[in-house]
Amino acid sequence: MTVRIAVTGAAGRMGRILIEAVSLNDDCELTAAIERPESSLLGADAGELAGLGKNGVAIVGDVASVLEDFDVLIDFTVPAATLANAKACGAAGKGMVIGTTGFNQEQKIELEAAIAPIAICQASNFSTGVNLCFKLLDMAAKVLGDDVDVEIVEAHHRHKIDAPSGTALSMGHVVADALGRDLEKVAVYGREGQTGARERDTIGFATVRGGDVVGDHTVMFCAEGERVEITHKASSRMSFGRGAVRAAAWVSAQSAGRYDMQDVLGLK
Repeated sequence: MTVRIAVTGAAGRMGRILIEAVSLNDDCELTAAIERPESSLLGADAGELAGLGKNGVAIVGDVASVLEDFDVLIDFTVPAATLANAKACGAAGKGMVIGTTGFNQEQKIELEAAIAPIAICQASNFSTGVNLCFKLLDMAAKVLGDDVDVEIVEAHHRHKIDAPSGTALSMGHVVADALGRDLEKVAVYGREGQTGARERDTIGFATVRGGDVVGDHTVMFCAEGERVEITHKASSRMSFGRGAVRAAAWVSAQSAGRYDMQDVLGLK
């Protein structure tokens, strides 16, 4: 059965990648595309906008107007928009794939309530390679234990609006959980001045923003005399797009609940 997919933020960089990724998946079909109500691109053909040629899907300004047209909504936008979409999908029983990052604590609570009736896949990164790295990080942290210092370095393009990246934070949580630490208590986000000697429990984050870097992440396990580094470098957003569409097809067959890419890939 073909899974009917809606993409919101359809005119943005990631939205156009998602539209293309849907077209590359034989099990999925783009049946709705949504943009901001004030967008000048409302009514435009989504396929043509993504450089694929016309596909007959006109961009609309409200998810509520197309709720009957899709099975799963893919949302890589901003927290406020994702929350509004989650409320609409939750009420209508439509699945979601959420790649939006940067939610504050209040928004996270609100999101949990909105998605309770439906199946969703939420992840900070939908790349197959990144999710494999999560698994490797858990293994490395458990083997190396408290004998290493852990530092996380990430780099993204100049337009990224949150820092550290959601992927870097997820990597930090994986390592902290494996080591029995609370990331909220041990994370250090950048250093400056006379910081004193490093505390072993610390998990450090360094952020780089510039140019058109799609996404680089490195976790360093630093010991006396040796260092283990686990690195992922994305050269195209299509790796995220393909993963998100794969997740959407998977979510369409699941019962209500919160899932992530580890579930989709069978890594749990």
